[in-house]
Amino acid sequence: MKTVKMISTALLLSLFLMFSTAVRAQDPMKVATNAYKRVVLENDKVRVMEVEIAPNDSVPWHSHPDHFIYALSDGKLEITAKGAAPVISEFKAGDAMFVEATTHMAKNIGDTTVKLLVTELKHNKKMMAPKAKTKM
Repeated sequence: MKTVKMISTALLLSLFLMFSTAVRAQDPMKVATNAYKRVVLENDKVRVMEVEIAPNDSVPWHSHPDHFIYALSDGKLEITAKGAAPVISEFKAGDAMFVEATTHMAKNIGDTTVKLLVTELKHNKKMMAPKAKTKM
């Protein structure tokens, strides 16, 4: 009986850890299909996504690596990062901003559809500075 309890507990703990990891690393292209319309470009360095968030529409919890945002239209979003209070962000067409890796959600609290290009940076060894050559 004790062995069955231990196995059950271990199984439940494993499932919880798998689920909690999945929640933390949600791909916006999979969980926010209402807003993340398409991948414009993807290669080994970046992924560029076209985003449209209608008035009163919400984008569920999702994660990004370091990324930057380019506003294609004016708009107003309420953005809530994991573990932080909501922040109001107002965009003007042509605005650009850099955002460090985050897990967040968003809601369009304005009267217009917010249109953005979101470019995620893929950090890999190829992007690191080359090693200095030593002379012999």
